[in-house]
Amino acid sequence: MMKKLINLSFIYFILAMVGGVFYREFTKFFNFTGKTTLASIHLHFMALGTILFLILALFSINTDLLNHKKFNTFLKLYNIALPFMVVIMSIRGIIQVLNINLSNGLNASISGLSGISHILMLISFIILFLVLKNLNVDKNNKQ
Repeated sequence: MMKKLINLSFIYFILAMVGGVFYREFTKFFNFTGKTTLASIHLHFMALGTILFLILALFSINTDLLNHKKFNTFLKLYNIALPFMVVIMSIRGIIQVLNINLSNGLNASISGLSGISHILMLISFIILFLVLKNLNVDKNNKQ
C-alpha cells in the first residue's frame, strides 16, 4: 500500500505540471496579464497532492497507518475533494481569463461549489489527523 501512496503522489505531480503548463499557455494564448486562480492550480496539486502523499508514505514505514480502518475513508474523500477543488478553481480561472460576465446566481453557484470542496477537504483532514493521532509506532524502530 505504500506503493499506492507513492503512485498517488506521482499522479498529483503530473497533474501539478499539467496545471502549471495550462495556466502559462492559456493565459499566454489570450494575452492575459492579470491575476487568475489558474495560477494556484500548480501549487495546490504540488503541495496538497504530491508532497502530502510523499509524507504519508514516509509515515507508513514505521507506523500502522495503512492498516488503520479510517485511513481508507480519508483516501477516498481526499481524492474526491482535492480534484473537485481544483476543477472549481479551473472554472473560476478560465472565466477570469476569458472575462466572462456571470449572472449573480451562476457566480454564487461557483462560489458555493468551491465552499463544498473546501468543506470536504476539511473533513478529510480532520479524519487524517485523527488517524495520525491514533497511530501505533513500530516498537522495533521507536527511539
